[in-house]
Order: sequence, then structure tokens, then C-alpha cells
Amino acid sequence: MNSQRAPEGVDPNVPNVARMYDYYLDGKDNFAADRAAAERILKLFPDTRDSAKENRAFLRRAVRYLSATGIRQIVDLGSGLPTQGNTHENAPEAQVVYVDYDPVVAAHGRALLASSNVHVIQADIRDTDALLKQLDGLIDLAEPVAFLLLGVLYFLPDAEAYPVVERLREVSAPGSHLAISHAVDTTPDRTPEALAIYRQATASLTLRTEAEIARFFDGYDLVEPGLVYPKAWRPDAELLIGEPETSIGYAGVGRKP
Repeated sequence: MNSQRAPEGVDPNVPNVARMYDYYLDGKDNFAADRAAAERILKLFPDTRDSAKENRAFLRRAVRYLSATGIRQIVDLGSGLPTQGNTHENAPEAQVVYVDYDPVVAAHGRALLASSNVHVIQADIRDTDALLKQLDGLIDLAEPVAFLLLGVLYFLPDAEAYPVVERLREVSAPGSHLAISHAVDTTPDRTPEALAIYRQATASLTLRTEAEIARFFDGYDLVEPGLVYPKAWRPDAELLIGEPETSIGYAGVGRKP
């Protein structure tokens, strides 16, 4: 997109959080306004690009784990723009549904990813009942399903985020899983400026503490090693030497008993 005109209905002058994330991942589906906002974030938090890549690597490892445990249904909520290492590529035998509220992201995903066992739908996770209606016929909630919420929940305030996760747990069968990654407030002196940047984009941020992130797993059994830095969650042995130093977020996978 960085050398193309904006699709109809898209204002390229308003930073889009999905396209900003794409820029952090060295993608090309972004506009000048996205890059400018992302660069402002990078000046405040230079580790953001590394954190985005670590989060993407966590997705790949978590999905491979889910696939190995026998999960054959995965719903990737707030999936963002398609990029390398997509969910379905790491779980080729699973029925995968990508969900994003952005119509451009959903349309782009459908053009690239749709197949017999991969679907892309446009839905707002805050309207969980409407989301579940769209999933009907694609996902059998009587069987175990994995819901992925990676880099998503911090775009929702508490009054919306916790009920969404609770509702997904309620409707899922025993043996279902929940995977979450979530940013934390590591530099309070720079946080207000970062929040202001995202308020000017398509979604604002709600950063949470480790304990507040752990609360999302109420009703789930956390899979080892628990809630940890993304790169410390079941790392590839050759990619992790020693203990991880710091991170701007946490990640974990839970199983519904």
C-alpha cells in the first residue's frame, strides 16, 4: 500500500493500528501516516519493533503447540493484516477463522487467505453475540476450539475486554484454549505521549499490569510456563540463549478444564 492509492472508504491520513503493526513487522501494507505514527512510537519505545516480532514468533509457537495437542479449530481474533507465519500455516490441518473489525483488513485477508479450511470474517469482538453468529457453521463450539487474542485486548477498556474473554470461555467446550499476548506499562514517564499517539489512530490503548493480564485467564488452567515474556514461552532452543532480559508485554496459553 505504501506506493498505492488508498482503497475506497479508507482515509490514508488517519493512522491505522493494524497497518502500524504491519510496519513494525517490516511489512509493506501501510501508508505515510501509519509510518509516521509508528516512528513516533519507536522513538518513545525503541523495542516496539522487536516486541512485535517476538509476539509474532509467540503466535507461531503457540499455534504449533495447539495443533500438537489436537486442536482442530482456531479463531484468530483481531488478526490484522496477513503476513508471514500466519496461523493457518502453522496449523495446516485446522479449521482457521481470522476475525478483524477493519473492513479493509478483512477484505485484504479474504483476497489472500480464503480456502476450504481458512475463512476471514469482519466482526467486532466487542459484540460477542454477533461474532458468535458469524462463527456458526464455521466453528463447532461443542468441540474444543482455541481463541487467539494476540496484541488485541489492550485496545479495549476493562469494561469491554474482560466480558469478551469471559463470554468466549462460557461458550467454549472443555479442552478449549485461550492464547493472549498483552502490553504492559514499562516506562510511565513516556506512556502518556504514546497513548496520545494511539488516540489519534483508529484505536486507543489500555495498558495493564501483569496481575491484570493474568485475570483474563480466570477459569483456565495456564499451560506451562505460565504467563511470561513472549520470547520465553516454550522458546525454540536455538533462539533463546540464557534468560530473556526485558519485554514490553506478557503472553500465555490457558486450557479450559
